Order: sequence, then C-alpha cells, then structure tokens
Amino acid sequence: MMRKFIKKISHPFLKFITKIWHSKPRKYSYKGINVFVHPEVFPPHYTISTKILLDFVDGLEIENKTFLELGCGSGIISLFAASKGAVVTAVDINNKALEYLKNASKVNNISLDVKYSDLFSEIMDSQFDYIIINPPYYPKTPKNQKEQAWFCGEDFEYFRNLFLEISNRKMKEDIFMILSVDCDINSIKNISNSYNLEMKSIFETKNLGERNYIFKIKLI
Repeated sequence: MMRKFIKKISHPFLKFITKIWHSKPRKYSYKGINVFVHPEVFPPHYTISTKILLDFVDGLEIENKTFLELGCGSGIISLFAASKGAVVTAVDINNKALEYLKNASKVNNISLDVKYSDLFSEIMDSQFDYIIINPPYYPKTPKNQKEQAWFCGEDFEYFRNLFLEISNRKMKEDIFMILSVDCDINSIKNISNSYNLEMKSIFETKNLGERNYIFKIKLI
C-alpha cells in the first residue's frame, strides 16, 4: 500500500524528470553491447524488464537457434541473443526503433534481421525456436507511437491480438513474456485462457520493490 502511495505522489515529478533526461538519444549497454535509444523508443535505462530479460536470455542455450524478439524497442536483447550465436529476427512497429537498431547492428558488428511487423503480420510463415516479448500492459488507449510501448488498449487489445495469433498459428515455439506485478496479470491470464493458451510463471524476481514474472506461453 505504501509503495503504491509513493509511486502515485511521485509520478508527476518522475514523469517531468524522465521527459527532460530522455529528450535526446541515450546510450544503454549490456556486456559490451551498446545501443543508443531514441526518445520515441521504450527506454531500458530506468525500467527493470529489459535487464531481467537480458539476464534470462543469457541463461538460455540459443546458439544456432532461431530467435524472435516481438516488439524489440532498443534491440539490445536481439543484439545480445545474436552475439550468443542465435539466428535473430527483431521486429517492431516503431520505425525509429528499427532505424536505430540497424545502425547499432553495424556499430556492434552483430548481424540480425530487422523488420517492421505488427505482431506476426510480416512473419506469418516463419518459425522460431524462441520468442521473447516485453509487452505494453497498461489498459489505456495509446495516443501516439511512443505510448504504444506502454499502453495495450482500454480492453487489452494488444493481448487479445497477440493471443489470437499465437492460437491460430498453433505455435509450439518456446514463448516467453515478462509482466510486472503492477499490471493486471489476472485479466491477461483470463484472456490467454479464452484463446486456449496457458501462461505459466517460470521465473520471479523483485527489484527496487517491484516484482516481475516471466511467463511461458503454450497451447492448452
């Protein structure tokens, strides 16, 4: 209760500071891989989820495996996976994110396939060994492209579309998605169940008072 109160009263201030600090591209690094994150792209600097997923991917045996990052944002996860020998496809609907990732690929001398795709729209015939998702999960309609990294729609439209496509394709890939305790996990689970999918928590961690979970998604 106290944590929610502190977050509520500090939010306007943090939002202002965030806007000022993130008004220009900022560098983000992980194990020798460097990216510059455009202000219109999801910022991994002061969010926990990207670092958690990077550490999680570090523990996977992905050499020579096909790997998809769905909604790649800064692309640091995709670059790291490719550096570990995975055959990586990174997709997003934010063209600025894709532009910066292509440049980071050259700077880091790491090869991967970068393309525009709204969920699986441009990769419908592709199959992957691993799929990683760091989704928008706050139930609000995004007003612009930047907000699409945070808000999933008033009725969780992002998840409804995601789960529908996974179900229709009868995907058997290892699909991993991270969610914070701050979001409505039960509602998201209920939506997944309505598409004959199961979300099983396989990893849990608490950082700076925030608990995060990595779920494995599979057909029921």
